[in-house]
Amino acid sequence: MALLTPQDTHASHPDIHNKEGRQGLARMVMQLFQHWQLNNEEQLDLLGLDAGSRTTLARYRKGQPLGNNRDLLDRVGHLLSVHKSLRLLFPHNRELAYAWMRAPNRAFDNLTPVQVVHQHGFAGLLMLRSYLDQVRGQ
Repeated sequence: MALLTPQDTHASHPDIHNKEGRQGLARMVMQLFQHWQLNNEEQLDLLGLDAGSRTTLARYRKGQPLGNNRDLLDRVGHLLSVHKSLRLLFPHNRELAYAWMRAPNRAFDNLTPVQVVHQHGFAGLLMLRSYLDQVRGQ
C-alpha cells in the first residue's frame, strides 16, 4: 500500500464538485484510516456518520465517491490536514505520525485525539487541527 505524503494531501487539491474528486478523497481518507488503525466506529465518528452508516464506509472502501455533503467534505479536509501536520511534525517517524491519533495526549486531558472527536464532534476536529497548527508554529 502506498503511503500518504503531505504532497498527496496538499498538491493535488481534488475538485470536490465532481465525482472524480470526491472519489479521490474517499480513497485518501480510507487509506488514512488504515494507517491510523481505526475501527469502523471510530471511522464513522471522525466522518460524522451515525452507527447505521457502515454500508457507506464499505462503499467508500470500494472506491465510490464521498457524498456531496458540506459537513462530510469539511471533516475529510480537516482529517487530511491533521495527517499533513503529523507528517511534517514527524518526517522521519511514520509510525509515530500514524500512532498519534490513538495515543493519549496531555493537551487533551489524556484523551486520544479520536476520543476528542468522539466527545466534541466537529469542534473536536477543529481542536486537533488548531493544536497541531500551534505545535508546528513553535
